[in-house]
Amino acid sequence: MVYDWFNRSAAPQNPQDPQPEQAAEPPAQDEAPAAPTPAAAEPSDIDQDALDWARQAYARLKAQQEAQKQEAAAAAADPQPEPAPQAEPTPEPEPVVAPEPDPVQAVQTPEPATGLSLLEQAAAQRAQRQQEQLERAIETPAAPVEPTPAATDEAAPSLGDFDEDFTWSAEVLAAQGRQLSDISLEEIDWLGRLRRGMEKTRQGFVTQLLDTLGDDPLTPEVLDDLESLLLRADVGVQATDQVLEALRKRLNEEVVEPEEGIRFLKDQLKGLLDQPIKASGTALLAPERGRLNVWLMVGVNGVGKTTTLGKLANLAIRSGYSCLIAAADTFRAAAVQQVQVWGERSGVTVVSNPSANADPAAVVYDAIGAAQAKGTDLVLVDTAGRLQTKHNLMEELTKVRRIVDKLAPDAEVQSLLVLDASQGQNGLKQAMAFAQAAGLTGVVLTKLDGSSRGGVALAVSSEAGLPIRFIGAGEGIRDLRPFNSFEFVEALLAK
Repeated sequence: MVYDWFNRSAAPQNPQDPQPEQAAEPPAQDEAPAAPTPAAAEPSDIDQDALDWARQAYARLKAQQEAQKQEAAAAAADPQPEPAPQAEPTPEPEPVVAPEPDPVQAVQTPEPATGLSLLEQAAAQRAQRQQEQLERAIETPAAPVEPTPAATDEAAPSLGDFDEDFTWSAEVLAAQGRQLSDISLEEIDWLGRLRRGMEKTRQGFVTQLLDTLGDDPLTPEVLDDLESLLLRADVGVQATDQVLEALRKRLNEEVVEPEEGIRFLKDQLKGLLDQPIKASGTALLAPERGRLNVWLMVGVNGVGKTTTLGKLANLAIRSGYSCLIAAADTFRAAAVQQVQVWGERSGVTVVSNPSANADPAAVVYDAIGAAQAKGTDLVLVDTAGRLQTKHNLMEELTKVRRIVDKLAPDAEVQSLLVLDASQGQNGLKQAMAFAQAAGLTGVVLTKLDGSSRGGVALAVSSEAGLPIRFIGAGEGIRDLRPFNSFEFVEALLAK
């Protein structure tokens, strides 16, 4: 089944305050009256409603999975009787019947036996038979090779247990106004991966945050401790000042309880992440149908550009888009081979130049020509890693961009910077430098699962002013998805 991750139309793009709106929607739905939980309800009612809604979603997904299994079993059972009546497998053993070669060999072997005893002739016959059996044994494994192309990491997600990950994922979807009929296993699986991937950041931030807030209303001293927490999570000075200023203003107007303080903090963080996204005019970056889309992947060495590109190609194919990869990283050893492996895993064509130190612009030239000839939706360009201080390498990006503008003036071009979340403020400096030199239009934040500095996403949005378009929270091929500020903040501050 195809799930279009580039068009999650069922969920609001910027759910800044979705819960009050959901209070009016559930009564219209007879199927799940308690699906979205209103913000005005008591905390116990919210928890119970969310749990009931999660149970209904789990039952629905389980029923869908069982139906798919039955359909697959029925489809697998139908083709079996068809090959049975065919007589094709039976003639195969006829030419390989054992008794036929034995008499022939028995007659032939004594004739050419020049000075060989009967024991030596028998040994030679046994050796020939062993060789024939070995040859047949080598040929037979060719049949089982057919099912192996289904890689384990590309298998469709399956419904697991009704555990904390599932209930949290369902609650996040319900808070965005999703209905039971709109819930997909793909989204449940991704949200669980995101929550687990941000465990290190959450352990270092949320635990201390809850200890800081305590059970008493917020005080100026608590805000001072919160400031140090945000800075240690690499949220950035500008973002931290903005959040604390809003909290102090709220604190001067009324008494703020800890739970209300956390909700207010979530709103502030989501607002910071949404600002550059709103300014770009594109809520969710997706390839435009009917025209060529060229996405350039840029960044320093070691941040995972090639891996991210391979995951993006897989995401595009799974979402129903045609895709092509330009292996323009011609300087790093084995970079082209790495791209080709990712292309094979996703069934995506890779355009490359086998010669050493080939011109990256020439590879992009060939890739755009091939994409235009085939009517491809998306071209992903893997560029060489470079330091933001190397002006000559930065000029190569400009050259590649000129080639794209010349060959495909009507193409939608995106320049996406791949950042390693574990680099923290150093990643922010890279974003600032690349934004000036490469004309960046967005950021892909990777390796969130191996970092305790997931707050760098807020620094990139507030200080660099760049919209985050995709995030990666794992090493699997499915661990990269379009960015959603609501889901990110919920995963960051999940208890």
